[in-house]
Amino acid sequence: MKIGFDGKRATNNLTGLGNYSRSLIAQLAEFFPQNQYFVYSPKIKEHAQIRHFLTAKGIESRLPDQPGLFWRTSGIKKQLLKDNIDLFHGLSHEIPLQIQNSGIHSIVTIHDLIFLKFPQYFGRIDRLIYKMKARYACRNADKIVAISECTKKDIIEFFHTDPDKIEVIYQSCDDSFKSPSSAQTKQEVRIKHDLPPKYILNVGTIETRKNLLTLIKALPQIHAGYKLVVVGKRTAYADLVHQQIASLGLKDRVHFLQNVPFDELPSIYQMADAFVYPSLYEGFGIPIIEALYSGIPVVAATGSCLEEAGGENSLYVSPYDHAALSAAINKILNDPTLAGDMKIRGLEYVQKFNTRVIAGDLMKVYTQVLSSHQK
Repeated sequence: MKIGFDGKRATNNLTGLGNYSRSLIAQLAEFFPQNQYFVYSPKIKEHAQIRHFLTAKGIESRLPDQPGLFWRTSGIKKQLLKDNIDLFHGLSHEIPLQIQNSGIHSIVTIHDLIFLKFPQYFGRIDRLIYKMKARYACRNADKIVAISECTKKDIIEFFHTDPDKIEVIYQSCDDSFKSPSSAQTKQEVRIKHDLPPKYILNVGTIETRKNLLTLIKALPQIHAGYKLVVVGKRTAYADLVHQQIASLGLKDRVHFLQNVPFDELPSIYQMADAFVYPSLYEGFGIPIIEALYSGIPVVAATGSCLEEAGGENSLYVSPYDHAALSAAINKILNDPTLAGDMKIRGLEYVQKFNTRVIAGDLMKVYTQVLSSHQK
């Protein structure tokens, strides 16, 4: 089987959708080496992480034969036909126009519909484009992969999609989070980033949806011996966060990190005492998976898919309730027995997101799509 992928994120994005795309393709190539995997992208970022991905056995990259602004939406089809692609997987909400008439079968992954759930966070033009692409893909792809039950419900609600057309296939995280870092590596990372001896951790872009402000408001009531380490890219929302920190006199208790090398993140997770993720809405919540694999207790917000990611042994609070958030965090920090139990049970739960399981589930969908058209 020859499988083509929309590789724009995989070959240019070093976080989020990029990590998802690279991990998924690499896992398929590892566990199902009998197939060929083609990654199509308008350009390729020069970076060691991307270079390593593209040189893996069974993966081939493809740049445009005829570059153009609309290559991903239209021109790419000629190359897919030229390469005799059997199945095309749009990894982030879109597929080429009219691919359903080309003889090439297609699947699309929908991560979330945040632009419809929280339209106030997006410009009108961006919102319109995202909606058009996602709706078109859901209508015309042979199958839709939703990364959570929450996302599946949103697809059905907003696009009136037949539930039988949607398969829920969860995500995993990079394998580097699944093995303990050495004591030496941890110490080197701690020194490099000046990490405090005891800290709670938050990872993610500092934007309104991630709701860091509620965690800052909770911090004065959290055990004074612990600091907060925040890893993530700044947006304009960060100004509000810093204003709140200043007004509460918390400058010495919050430690911000940006542009952290990906291979140092597992150590930062593993040295934390708790992971806190009060996000208002996520399609899935990979940072929670990273934390559970790292053996860290998790506190997250209710209201989206985070309970799917964290399982029944993590703690959840209403996203704007900073008093409940501080109480949940203190419950972990003040009870080593509870924290130890959450680590063990969390690690057991997260095995359902094992890469081999997820790759197998996706390959079943690929096979079903192709076999249904061969009958």
